[in-house]
Amino acid sequence: MSFPVRFHLGPLVLHAHWLLESLAYSIGYFLYRWQRKRHGDVVNFEHRMWVVAAASVGAALGSKVLNWFADPHLFLRNWHNPYFLMSGKTVVGGLIGGLFAVEWAKQRLGITARTGDLFALPLCAGIAIGRIGCFLSGLEDDTYGLATALPCGVDFGDGLRRHPTQLYEIVWLALLAFWIYRMSRRAYRNGDLFKTFMVGYFVFRLAVDFIKPGGTIGGLTGIQWACLGMLVYYARVQFLSTKQQEAIDERQRNFTSRTQSG
Repeated sequence: MSFPVRFHLGPLVLHAHWLLESLAYSIGYFLYRWQRKRHGDVVNFEHRMWVVAAASVGAALGSKVLNWFADPHLFLRNWHNPYFLMSGKTVVGGLIGGLFAVEWAKQRLGITARTGDLFALPLCAGIAIGRIGCFLSGLEDDTYGLATALPCGVDFGDGLRRHPTQLYEIVWLALLAFWIYRMSRRAYRNGDLFKTFMVGYFVFRLAVDFIKPGGTIGGLTGIQWACLGMLVYYARVQFLSTKQQEAIDERQRNFTSRTQSG
């Protein structure tokens, strides 16, 4: 196989990344609609549209901004270059930007329910399909890994066999999707599916980026620092959620005790 891969449809020549990214959005949206129809929604249609709009805008901004700091040294050399600033994006930044934009929108709308569960499986599928496009794009996409002597190494065109980190991610997302699907078949707390996806994805990116090229600060790339920060954020969310549930259980026990004694 030679990289980058392009598809020929008559006189049209389509870049694999563009085609697979478009397919990823389409399939992700289809899965979201299917999930919403099958399981219902915790918010009404109008609020859901505001949430989706906030997620889209936040993801677009976050994916761009974090991409600037993915390699801090490269950014410092090119911060004045408009082409550099406009090119590239990162999934991690998109997830972070989308999350906090949604939380801001929910606060403005007075929504207290967790609204992300419907997106857990669509995100797994969409990102995995997009990574196929990244793999077929070869060196152009900057998502490949470091050189390796392992049998799984792939030559993307520069004569070096590299870690196909895009394929590693696809396998991880398939396992994560399977786990989330199994969770959805049992009783779960609202928000747990999306939280499982986010934590699972950030753990993977924190680990896999050690075998990807890029400048570091304190031994980690900008994306890894972002993943680490989000894992701390979710650990805090889990701690607070546990304490709140314990308080609710304690109030319920006290109420039950007073009722029985009365």
